[in-house]
Amino acid sequence: MAAILGLATPLFAADIPPGLAEPHLSSLPRSRDEAARVARVTAPTGQFDSAEPFEDNPAGAATVPPRSDREAYSAASGNLTFEQGLEFHLGEALFDKLWVFAPASTLASDGLGPIYNARSCQRCHIRDGRGHLPDGPDYRSASTFLRLSVPGPVPPEMAAIPDYIGTAPDPVYGWQMQDFSAPGVDAEYRLEVTFTEDIIPLNGGEQVSLRRPRFRPAELRYGPLDPAAMLSARVAPPMIGLGLLEAIPAADILALADPDDADGDGISGRANLVWSTEFQQILLGRFGLKAGTATIHEQSAAALSGDIGISTPLFAHPFGDCTPHQTACRAARHGDKDKRGTEIDQPNMDLITFYSRNIAVPARRDVSAPEVLRGKAVFYTAGCADCHRPKFVTHRLLDRAEQSFQLIWPYSDLLLHDMGEDLADHRPEGRATGREWRTAPLWGIGLAQQVSDKATFLHDGRARTLLEAILWHGGEAQPARDHIVALPPEDRAALITFLESL
Repeated sequence: MAAILGLATPLFAADIPPGLAEPHLSSLPRSRDEAARVARVTAPTGQFDSAEPFEDNPAGAATVPPRSDREAYSAASGNLTFEQGLEFHLGEALFDKLWVFAPASTLASDGLGPIYNARSCQRCHIRDGRGHLPDGPDYRSASTFLRLSVPGPVPPEMAAIPDYIGTAPDPVYGWQMQDFSAPGVDAEYRLEVTFTEDIIPLNGGEQVSLRRPRFRPAELRYGPLDPAAMLSARVAPPMIGLGLLEAIPAADILALADPDDADGDGISGRANLVWSTEFQQILLGRFGLKAGTATIHEQSAAALSGDIGISTPLFAHPFGDCTPHQTACRAARHGDKDKRGTEIDQPNMDLITFYSRNIAVPARRDVSAPEVLRGKAVFYTAGCADCHRPKFVTHRLLDRAEQSFQLIWPYSDLLLHDMGEDLADHRPEGRATGREWRTAPLWGIGLAQQVSDKATFLHDGRARTLLEAILWHGGEAQPARDHIVALPPEDRAALITFLESL
């Protein structure tokens, strides 16, 4: 295991390798027989004449029927109890809440900003789905922003990870750029996006136009960025199935890692190992576009702080991401904390976390249709399933029956992969280099543009269609991408039909 993780020392506290510890989960170990059964069930298929057992229920018992309206991503997990359903809807109300500036008469909702990207979680994750790029040069999109960092030292707590890449916030602008602000406080910038188009010829005479975005932080209000600043455009990803991803045994994810490509297949997935503020130890990163966060609770708290400027018990500073150089932001009025301690308290954070864990994955459509099965065969033959790993079985959990021991089909290994220069942001995060991204889960992707007709794909929303997203793949995925370019048009169309069924 130490060799797989790339550790300087084989073991640490309690003889648990960094990344393998799971303090956020209370689970039972698998017996030898059960582990063998799980291995058989999750092995990649080799037959495409019919659908696999349970393939139409990608989230196991938590799956919900597909909807034909824009709320297809907004249902509660299908196996919640009545009482849990009430808890889900309380969390949903907080996820949808529009925060307001302090001081305000609505003390339970004040504390927005003073600088921020959105007034609610839902403003970024549109109907719990994807965000989108700005519609034009003068339009500010709440669902797109720029991550920011400069090179920095490796923190002492991460010294056991030899390839951990040290970063620090920009001294003036912090960890991300905020384009909205409270009265009397300047927003940091305006995001400017321009595009060029690349024409890609495909076998069979088809052509696809790929738009290549250029992101520029315009109208900087606090002076220039640090000369070493590294910027990365991010579009909000969908929220479905997160609790099930959190419940996958870390050992099962780490078993797929092959950082040195020892098997020679050209795929060298790596685990991101991150510091958990919540548990004060190294854990496996699962969430975020570079797997930079270990748990849903910490991911939610970080988003409230960085995106909305709301303090939480985990990130208690009331001014969000504003730095000491931003004196007006630091001095502005913040939310009422007399009773709650922070602008959102722990009981309400627990509700948001429960909601985020239990947003349901819709059932597959047409899993047995001949065109879908043909596209599935193309998906496997091209090598897409090498990274977009179809199946896992979750832990036997003692306190989360809704996520316990479910056969799930996320189509992701949750590992980092080199995606080539075209998709590189040149901004590292943890162990992730500037060319690496976490494999995006594909479940539910066929409904993305039903949920929001502006939804786009890839980390920065550059791809307008699923085929465009495929054609941007490079690095480890270059052979799969080239295989798909060379396919007859009818096989490419079948592949897209398969993806639209997910």
